[in-house]
Amino acid sequence: MAGRFAPRTTRAALPHRTAVPRPADGSPPLTREWTPPGPLDLRLVLGPLRRGPADPTFRMVGDGTFWRATRTPVGPGTLRIARHGDRIAAAAWGPGADWLLEGLPALLGAEDDPEAFVPRHRLLAVTRHRRPGLRLLRTGLVLESLIPSILEQKVTTDEAYGAWRHLVRRFGTPAPGPTADLGLHVMPDPRGWAMIPSWEWHKANVDAKRSSTILRAVRVARRLEEAATMPLPEAQTRLQLIPGIGPWTAAETLQRSNGAPDAVTVGDLHLPGIVGHALADNRDADDEEMLSLLTPYEGQRHRATRLILLSGRVPARRAPRMQPGNIANL
Repeated sequence: MAGRFAPRTTRAALPHRTAVPRPADGSPPLTREWTPPGPLDLRLVLGPLRRGPADPTFRMVGDGTFWRATRTPVGPGTLRIARHGDRIAAAAWGPGADWLLEGLPALLGAEDDPEAFVPRHRLLAVTRHRRPGLRLLRTGLVLESLIPSILEQKVTTDEAYGAWRHLVRRFGTPAPGPTADLGLHVMPDPRGWAMIPSWEWHKANVDAKRSSTILRAVRVARRLEEAATMPLPEAQTRLQLIPGIGPWTAAETLQRSNGAPDAVTVGDLHLPGIVGHALADNRDADDEEMLSLLTPYEGQRHRATRLILLSGRVPARRAPRMQPGNIANL
């Protein structure tokens, strides 16, 4: 039934498919179908979870199916999501399977309200019209978005993605289910992160400042996870109690864990200039001007920046790219 779990006694193949892939031990997945309340673009909704083209926790395969490996409060789990007509069909494996299926609607933006956004600029009105399937996801998991966001602090995206790949593959665990060919892994639990030796952080090209921030965070993982159910101001405050976690990292995390439509990213190297260029033809805008330009979208500022980025109206590059560093060989 749409929006309901399939009974455990019917762990059968997903509708309109001859079979659901099974792991080597033959255990079948749990399944669920859900009908979205409106247009839904899986690529746009799930895209923020992907940390680079070879993210070991996320895959999109050629037939448009999405795979997600994560560590839920009840253990690791793998979630497979595909569209069948106007329905979403999901299958899940591992101890976290029930938890993942229960959270499927929230993950796909069921708790988001796109109609709360009122465009005040033609660019945003046109972009929203062209991208009706954009909804803001909510994972309900803080640490899985916090750690890669910390890794992205003040480095190139390639450096951060490489560090995430190395650490998850080296210290995580293979994802449950039929994921061997995909190479999916579940990130370490808090103790696993805490046990990573200093030289492995070094090999992953992660400096002491970022690794120390992650270690401080995992020591209070339970308290940080509570932020997933807090209002945005309280959640931001909770995360920023950890030295090394500032407004940028908190916003990048809560956009994913809480589906926070107003978690605007401040302190970003490029975003103020992109917003300034799109809304005021000022590519030299700073955070203060960006926030001023986004004032009409108070409560929906993150959605506004997503639409700006999707519009394609970004200033031409006029400075060399930030050069990646490499401490691994030092």
